[in-house]
Amino acid sequence: MLLEKEEYIEQEFFFKTFTQRLQDGYSTQEILYGMKSELLNATNLPLAVGVLLTEVKHSGKMSLAMERMSHYFTPFQTFVMRQAEKEEGRFDFRLALKVLEREAKYRSDNPTPQGVFFYQFETLSRNRLGFDYGLEAISNDPIFDDRWRRWINVILRRQIGFVDIAKLVYVRSAFYNLRDDEDPNLILFGEREGRIAFASQGRDPLFFFSALNRHIGYPEVVRQKRHEELENPEIVELRRKLELLEDKIQLLQEELKGGVNLERFYVK
Repeated sequence: MLLEKEEYIEQEFFFKTFTQRLQDGYSTQEILYGMKSELLNATNLPLAVGVLLTEVKHSGKMSLAMERMSHYFTPFQTFVMRQAEKEEGRFDFRLALKVLEREAKYRSDNPTPQGVFFYQFETLSRNRLGFDYGLEAISNDPIFDDRWRRWINVILRRQIGFVDIAKLVYVRSAFYNLRDDEDPNLILFGEREGRIAFASQGRDPLFFFSALNRHIGYPEVVRQKRHEELENPEIVELRRKLELLEDKIQLLQEELKGGVNLERFYVK
C-alpha cells in the first residue's frame, strides 16, 4: 500500500536523524525512544517506531519488526535493514539508513515506478546485496503493478548476469520499435530512458545509472568511499570480477533447480 506524502517526509526525517544521533554516540534504543515524541503524531510513524523499539529490546533487530509491519514498510526497506543487521555482513548500518533516507525523500515528491526501480536496483548493484532476494523485494513494492512484477520476476531475475541491464531496459522502452504483433503493454520505460539505455549497452552498468541521474534526475544512490580501492585500481577490477562470478554461480544454482531455461540465450 502506498503511503501519504506526509509519511515519507517523516520517514526521511527519521532515518536522517537516526544516522546523526548514531554518530553522536547514542544507542539505537535511546534514539528510538527519543524520536517517538518528536515525530508528527498525524502520521503512523510514531506507532511504527514504538514497535521497532519493542523489537530492538527483545531481539536487537529492527528488520524483524519492519517485516511484521509490511503494510507500512516496503519489502525493500526491510531487505536493506536485514542486510545491514547481519553479523557476518559487510553492509554498514549507517549506510543503510542513508539509503532509506534518500529513498524516502524521493518518494515524498511525485515518485515514478521507473525512478524507484533504478534507485533500488542500483542500490543492490553498488553494495553487492544480492540480486535473488533483492529483486524479489523490489518486485513486491506497492508502486509496481502486475506488468512490472512480471518483468522483474520472470525476465530480470532470470537474465541478469547473462544480459546487459541496459539492453533489458532498452527493449522495454518507448525508444524500442515494437513489432506489430507485440503487446504495447510491454513498454515500462519512457523514450529518454530507452535512449540512454541504448547508448549504454556494453558499458559498465554504473555508467548507465550515472547517466540516468544526470539527464533525468533520478535519485543518486549513496555509497561509502573505499580508500584502499582508490589507491589500488586492481582491487576494483577484482571486485567486479568476483561480483560477476557470484551472479553466474547463483544462476547456475537456479538452473540445477530447473528455474532457468538457457535455450532463450541461444542464437538461432
